[in-house]
Amino acid sequence: MSLEDIDKPLSKDDETAQTKNGFLALVSKLVFDEKLPVRFMYKTVPAHLNDTGWRMFTGYETPEFLEDEVTNLLPVDVKKMTNLDPSLSTLVDYNAGTVWERAPGAEGWQRVYDFKIPADQVEVEITNDVDDFKH
Repeated sequence: MSLEDIDKPLSKDDETAQTKNGFLALVSKLVFDEKLPVRFMYKTVPAHLNDTGWRMFTGYETPEFLEDEVTNLLPVDVKKMTNLDPSLSTLVDYNAGTVWERAPGAEGWQRVYDFKIPADQVEVEITNDVDDFKH
């Protein structure tokens, strides 16, 4: 894939396993509870086989709201989201690392290049001491 193709969705030939298996996105509860549209979304590396990696938000989430992921981000079928908002249909074909936003009153989606996608913190301890390994 060339640099010119970076702003295009993947074709079926370029698609990787990270985009083929999943069908779920994590979507802010505000989309459903407050009936607000998705205005910000990004795709991270999927967390499990059913995950597409898409995270969808209204733009009104507070940092405190986002800290409680288990309560406030709902696993939703991507097809349901594209049925609710057909403008998402072409965007969900993009791969991990893609970020999109649409401002209230703006026409269409804009690609975002200056947002750092959050990554889970994983504690890893590395050792070469055989006695540290327990069976």
